[in-house]
Amino acid sequence: MPAAFNHTIIASLDGAASAQFYTVLLDAAPAPSWGPFTNISLAAGVMLQFAAPPVDIQPQHYAFLVDDAHFVRALGWLVDHDVPYWADPRMTRPGETKTEHGGRGVYFRDPAGHFLELTTRPYF
Repeated sequence: MPAAFNHTIIASLDGAASAQFYTVLLDAAPAPSWGPFTNISLAAGVMLQFAAPPVDIQPQHYAFLVDDAHFVRALGWLVDHDVPYWADPRMTRPGETKTEHGGRGVYFRDPAGHFLELTTRPYF
């Protein structure tokens, strides 16, 4: 069986706030939580776990593939909640969406400072 992505732990000082942010933007579902983890469930059984790290948080990049309708909903939520977004990972094109790969995409930060990307087309 080829490897499949199952879960990751995303560092966050406020796991509940981060879980809620991702749940809204990704149309995710709450999942049973335990110990230091606040968990949510994505498609195909993928789980995101949020927990406070033992050291300073180092920002990471997480990209999510969504369909066009989901992208429109999520971008609308970002705009409605004054979450800054950019068309590029270097943050030189604020308030724009990327279209260079045949779809649309945006970059923005989550409550813990991680750099997220929503894109409607995979890169390959």
